[in-house]
Amino acid sequence: MSLSVVLAGGGTTGHVGPLLALADCLRRRDPGVTITVLGTVEGLESRLVPEAGYSLSVLPRVPMPRRPGLALARLPGRLRMAVLAAERAMTTSAADVVVGFGGYVATPAYLAARRLRLPIVIHEQNARPGLANRLGARLTPYLTCALPGTPLPGVQVVGMPMREAVSSLDRPALRGQALTAFGLEPDRPTLLVTGGSLGAQRLNDTFGAAAADLVAAGAQVLHACGRGKQVPLAALDEAQAGRYLVREYLDRMDLAYAAADLVVCRAGAGTVSELSMLALPAVYVPLPIGNGEQRLNAEPVVRAGGGLLVEDAACTPTWVRSQLLPLLAAPQRLAAMGEAAGRLGIRDGDERLADVVARAAAGRKR
Repeated sequence: MSLSVVLAGGGTTGHVGPLLALADCLRRRDPGVTITVLGTVEGLESRLVPEAGYSLSVLPRVPMPRRPGLALARLPGRLRMAVLAAERAMTTSAADVVVGFGGYVATPAYLAARRLRLPIVIHEQNARPGLANRLGARLTPYLTCALPGTPLPGVQVVGMPMREAVSSLDRPALRGQALTAFGLEPDRPTLLVTGGSLGAQRLNDTFGAAAADLVAAGAQVLHACGRGKQVPLAALDEAQAGRYLVREYLDRMDLAYAAADLVVCRAGAGTVSELSMLALPAVYVPLPIGNGEQRLNAEPVVRAGGGLLVEDAACTPTWVRSQLLPLLAAPQRLAAMGEAAGRLGIRDGDERLADVVARAAAGRKR
């Protein structure tokens, strides 16, 4: 008999991406599986989940207030409404197991599953767990994570569930097609600079100022600056401009990864996992705000020799000229970094997490 699985997580691509990758994996294993996703109207899941062909049940958004006030006073009532909505979705779908990825809907999902005595599986993407998953970890022994060193009791490192377009990517086989698609030359080192879909202004400013130096040194650059953002490029002549390509957004990240010899990026858990899985050397520039999780995400691969860690304030045009240019000109060093990163990469995170889901559901049936 096919399983009915409820997936809870949303708000950002960091939660929605692995959630959809697991959903795809479960459906590949059993086309008859019932998948129900819990999310909010405000989160990215409201668009991405239906587009992927899965059913979305909407829960009220329950952010955790950081200061005393009216919002904190309203929290119990809002949480109760969200838990009841999650219970209805689980009961309607005859759920066998609940899988949480963190975010606003995870806490009410965990509480509803506990009330209904459903097994809970948790996947934590970051090296520093969020509040929802720290709370949920008290309710279940089925704890998984993407990165080594994640501080949850008895956690199993399964890697990051990835969509097949990335997890099955053969970079060497796709390199020629990728270079042609972007109009890049095959005999030059290619640097990919990306701050994700939202961009990173520090990277835009720094690499824009150093553009002429990069091109003069013989490199070519593919720079994803983020929607609505720009790269203030230093003066480049027509020939040089063709070797520094700026795009707001890259629809084909698989081609961008295949073209790249080195990546400069933020250190979100998904990015670190993807680059390690693809054996791509990287310079990680952690976001300087938040709880420091991005630095922790990158530290294992950096310790292994698969990347460099540069603080946001230290990522300057001077650093590019003195440190990055020599690295780009050292193919043997880049190859060694890629191999080191690849030793930490996990390509079948979706399958490993699906195994845990199956084990949790089987335990309930027993």
